[in-house]
Amino acid sequence: MSIEEKVARVREAHGRRARDARGWWVPGRIEVLGKHTDYVGGRSLLCAVEQGFAVSALPRTDSRLRVIDVGTGESTDAEISPALAPRAGHWSNYPLTVARRLARDFPGAQRGVDLAVASDLPIAAGLSSSSAFVVATYLALADANALAERPDHRAVIGTQEQLAEYLGAVENGLTYRMLAEDHGVGTSGGSEDHTAILLGERDAVIQSSCAPVRVERVVPLPADAVFVIAASGVLAEKTGATMAHYNAVAARAKAVLELWRSVSPTEESPTLAALLASSDDAYERLDRVLGEIAHPRHPAESLRRRLRQFRDESMEIIPAAAEALARGDLAHFGALVDRSQAGAEWGLENQIPETIALARDARELGAIAASAFGAGFGGSVYALVREGDAVAFREAWQSRYLARFPQHAATARFFVTRAGTRAMGIEQQS
Repeated sequence: MSIEEKVARVREAHGRRARDARGWWVPGRIEVLGKHTDYVGGRSLLCAVEQGFAVSALPRTDSRLRVIDVGTGESTDAEISPALAPRAGHWSNYPLTVARRLARDFPGAQRGVDLAVASDLPIAAGLSSSSAFVVATYLALADANALAERPDHRAVIGTQEQLAEYLGAVENGLTYRMLAEDHGVGTSGGSEDHTAILLGERDAVIQSSCAPVRVERVVPLPADAVFVIAASGVLAEKTGATMAHYNAVAARAKAVLELWRSVSPTEESPTLAALLASSDDAYERLDRVLGEIAHPRHPAESLRRRLRQFRDESMEIIPAAAEALARGDLAHFGALVDRSQAGAEWGLENQIPETIALARDARELGAIAASAFGAGFGGSVYALVREGDAVAFREAWQSRYLARFPQHAATARFFVTRAGTRAMGIEQQS
């Protein structure tokens, strides 16, 4: 089914007013490389996927946001207000957090919408369904409230890169330029998901950096290359214990900066990436500090592994992998992705037996490259393969996985996608 057909079906949820509804397509994303790098200012290698959210919206005459999931029939209804209090751990937390933040950041932006959505993304699988929902809600409310025409909005958000930064702040609750912090959805993430969703290019990957968001280069994928995605069936929900594990990885990166600032208060760096780029010997100096000064909450060796993983991933692996891909050296690209996967296993400690096995099996089965991606502690693994081999590869990969982990037979999902298009408005079909 085409994107246009998916959006047309969602429009039908508005009944007799369907032809008046505005429509959007908002994709999920693959983090090809960039494991836990964005929220500390690092690089990522990203693409959108062909799966995502079909969205339609009708402006209301009041200040209520009504959201219906066309696929499940579930709905939520709330008054848009700076005091709106979403329910933590519930899917409605994402659209309602966006509504509250917009009402706080842009006073008077409280015109409501009837929002209908349908998603073919696996939930809590690392493909950024939550950030796609955030982007979808923003697009509908921004359109209904004509935010792009407001001077206060234009003063802080003038480009798609700035919008990606801002929506990252909406999700994590941090300040954005002159806009004050808020509660967010409860996770300490960054802006890479929103960057891929808003700036991804068809059949290409983008190399981006964060804090600020900047697209550094666009690298076409081989014409016959596609991704096979294995959603492990182990949910990587950013709630409860999984949220705590995810935030602990982010906390270790912040702890590294805390220790540095305790011994070098005059050498202020806003992010770990900026600190490592500040001098040729910054990594060695910082690693030495971590070995000499104890942190009250994190073991020294854990911090040193986190630092090395970030340095390797952001400063070495990603630029080299983008260059290898650009010159068609797929063997070297695959080896660099292997190195990234290993870094997640020993440096982030966020891999589980299922994702480790999936990545290794994919390479044994002939994938050009394979890696787990997303927050970790569950989720998905991608394999980059030749299009002509994709169906047979998917079947062999799935068969091997379910033979090893039969308990996930009902929830694991294997599918093929090309690098897809970015979020975009969809006109009404005639």
